[in-house]
Amino acid sequence: MAAAVVGSSQELAQEIKAFISGVDPVHGNKLPLKEHARCAIVLLWNLPPARNAALDHLRGVFDEYVSGYLVELESESGARPIVGPSLDDIIQEIQSVLSEFIRVNPKVWAPIVSAWSIDLMGQLSSKYAGRHSVPHASSLNELLQLWMSCKATRMLMDSYIQCLSSMISTCPDACVDALLDTSVQHSPHFDWVVAHIGSSFPNTIISRVLSCGLKDFCMHGMAPPDALFPTAADKRIPKIASVVGILGHLASRHSESIKQELLKMFHDSLGLVRDQQQKATVPFLLQLAVMSPMLLSIISAELVDSLKPSVLNQLHQHFATLPREDLENIVSLIVHLISQMSNGAYRILQFLVNTAMPASVITTPGLAVHDGVREACDRIIQLLLLNLQKLVYSRSSATLVDAAPRPVPFLDELKRHIKDLCVETLRLERKRFLWQHQLLGLLSIYCNPSCAPDALFYMMTLAKSQEELSLAAQLYAVLTSSVSNLLPTTIKKCVSQIHSGSISEQHLIQLFGNLALLIQWEESPSSMSSHLALSVSSHLFDFGQLLLHQNPDVSKAVTLLLSVCPLPKAIRPAQLLVIIRSAVHQFFLVLHRKCATGIGYTSKLLARLSGVSSLSVKAILQQLVEGALHRGNIQLFGGSVEAWTWEMNSLEDSNKTSLLDINQRFGTAVNFSGSIWSVFHAGIIGHGLKPCHASQEQEQSEILYNTQKFMSLIIQCCSGGRYHVDPTQLQPHEVLVNPEAAKTVAVVLVELICPDVTNSELAWPPEEHTRNTVERDIQIYKRFKENPLLFQLLYFVGLGRPALCYCSVLLRGLLATLMAHWEGSRDEHTTKSPWHLQASCALVACMGEGYLLPPVLSNMHEIFSQLTPFEVHLLLLSVWEYLKDNSPLPQKFTFNAERGLFFRDFARDGDIGKYLNVLHSVLHKNIDRLGLLSGRLQAYP
Repeated sequence: MAAAVVGSSQELAQEIKAFISGVDPVHGNKLPLKEHARCAIVLLWNLPPARNAALDHLRGVFDEYVSGYLVELESESGARPIVGPSLDDIIQEIQSVLSEFIRVNPKVWAPIVSAWSIDLMGQLSSKYAGRHSVPHASSLNELLQLWMSCKATRMLMDSYIQCLSSMISTCPDACVDALLDTSVQHSPHFDWVVAHIGSSFPNTIISRVLSCGLKDFCMHGMAPPDALFPTAADKRIPKIASVVGILGHLASRHSESIKQELLKMFHDSLGLVRDQQQKATVPFLLQLAVMSPMLLSIISAELVDSLKPSVLNQLHQHFATLPREDLENIVSLIVHLISQMSNGAYRILQFLVNTAMPASVITTPGLAVHDGVREACDRIIQLLLLNLQKLVYSRSSATLVDAAPRPVPFLDELKRHIKDLCVETLRLERKRFLWQHQLLGLLSIYCNPSCAPDALFYMMTLAKSQEELSLAAQLYAVLTSSVSNLLPTTIKKCVSQIHSGSISEQHLIQLFGNLALLIQWEESPSSMSSHLALSVSSHLFDFGQLLLHQNPDVSKAVTLLLSVCPLPKAIRPAQLLVIIRSAVHQFFLVLHRKCATGIGYTSKLLARLSGVSSLSVKAILQQLVEGALHRGNIQLFGGSVEAWTWEMNSLEDSNKTSLLDINQRFGTAVNFSGSIWSVFHAGIIGHGLKPCHASQEQEQSEILYNTQKFMSLIIQCCSGGRYHVDPTQLQPHEVLVNPEAAKTVAVVLVELICPDVTNSELAWPPEEHTRNTVERDIQIYKRFKENPLLFQLLYFVGLGRPALCYCSVLLRGLLATLMAHWEGSRDEHTTKSPWHLQASCALVACMGEGYLLPPVLSNMHEIFSQLTPFEVHLLLLSVWEYLKDNSPLPQKFTFNAERGLFFRDFARDGDIGKYLNVLHSVLHKNIDRLGLLSGRLQAYP
């Protein structure tokens, strides 16, 4: 260092002359680079006015060193160049001189050296950025390693860090200003310098960079709304881009410090306004956020949490004095920021909505803000929706022309909160639901095709009233022109949610009820009802599997839905049969539960299913008849269950021991042809004898109601057949019943009551034949006595002529047992046996309705109650004789095409007068009581 000191003015003059001319004053030759640099060091040490010229000359030394360093790296042979390494000592001398200057007088030299060194590093970085050995600017770590390995650039970095360290406690702004200015000129090649310095002094650099950026911002003003993305060359705000870049480099490791510093600046600016800089802080922070999505994401969540009512009111006072144009610019910036915000977008939306229009039940206690704040948030929301609408539809246009669609981060984040938005929309809170409903529409179009079905699904699932459900219809009206296959995709979403079990039972009930309401809703948007109905019908089997849901309310809701939606044109027979079985089972369940609405829904569903095909009609009728005669349902229709029911229950109960197995184990199930030695197991030790069945009698009104609903359903299912006539041409007693459907009921009745009988036994046997069928006839008699519904079914079969012919075995068995009863009765009047009297009347009337008996014989049951048991026996015997001579065969019926019904011409059976002799004798004997009825019971014309 002493060599740099000059003893006399003459020596100093020689050094000045040599520095200026570049010639050795003694020998007259050109000075070498090292010697010339030493002249600059001497002047720098001894002549303060020449420091700028000396420092400027020394730039060339560093440039020469860096050039040689890079040549050495690029040399394939690895030979060391002459210039580069020979400058090591002079570089060391320069560093020593500058270091001493900074140490002795940092206040003077630190700003000068920091500006010189930082600017020189920027020039060198930009000048040699294109060299082959220099990594790309994006490879920051490699670039930093390259330049820090170079002695010249490392020396410059050390000098700048010494300057910053010496002034960090007093006034580091000069050093930071130099850093910002250089960053503006030489970014991104200068980023390695920023990264290294920022890592060395993170807190200082963050605070001072923000401070310097704010000062520069105050000088140049905020960018107008049409320049939301200023570049480094923008003369209005030349340093703010560098501020963004520096903070961006530091964000990966020091994001928390950046966040705290930004928040500190924000809150400090809300106090009493002392200067213009404090007033410009918020616009400055907004501009930073606009230029750096990373900074926006760092501060957004914390900033929203800090916006308490007191802070909002301070902000209102802070901006109250600003010109209208500046306020509009700030609002535009805020709207743009929110549109570009991804982190915490839903929280910000809720903050704006709650502030602009608090809910009826305020969730944030103490939320009391100035009316001007509410108005500002209201305007921000409206402008936000307009901006989002513009972005969404311009994005759709870009997609149509194959341009890259511009993302909207705010909507990208909100698509994870579709359900929350739907819940808030359905609250119907003043303007709030309108804003969020509009946002749902924009979000659905933006995220097409994923969000639209989700939004419509949640709206239909969560709506609890027609007013709420109308929002789903309105959403469909908005989306139908922009989203294809919306309803089919939505119903598919519903099915997937149901099968995955991710939807609760209560929501299932609401969903099915709302779907049914929309299908029937006349006020729904055009074509929504029909399209929704078709979409639901395409998943008939999926919904049909829920008919037997363990929750009766779910079953009821899905039954309602299926009863109002059209049936698909084609459905697999196996799936159709599953749905029919489930619907029939559901019908009897709702009868047990006495649910009138459930009965109506199920009846309507079964009636619609019967119109699918002839197969569906037969399956429904079979399932209904079998279900009605099942021991679990027999009491619904006034039937009684005898002891055999307990035996059947015991045999079917897998948890109990089979009596057959026990008897076989004990060897007691041995057939001794009914001898007295036949012993059977009568119970289980420890459990006692078989319990007697406790009859649960229903109220007569309930029995009549159940029977009416059941028979009405049977008739509905049968009336949809192929035989159609004009109802105005029918007699009051004529009902449209499909003969094939009635035949199905007849066959099922015979199979259930007499499983061992075939359909070939239609001919009426002689009276003596009853001796061989006593056991079967008694079984038929017991079944009819246990279940009054059988007479209703028998009468129904009679309406579908000639289907009653297929019940011949039942008619014979019942008639034979009734005849035997009346023959053996010793009562004076038939009214003493009320059931037998009712059964006899019903049997004759049924055969008359089915055209198995001519009119006179079919009318004689009207006088049974006025006769003695033996007289009734004689009349029934006349019926037997007629049927024996004129067997009930389908071949005797002819089809009347005009009326669309089958008829039987009794004139072809010959004279029936011989069958009426007994009837006439009974009439004559009781003429005093039956004279008025003699006209109806005269000979067949």
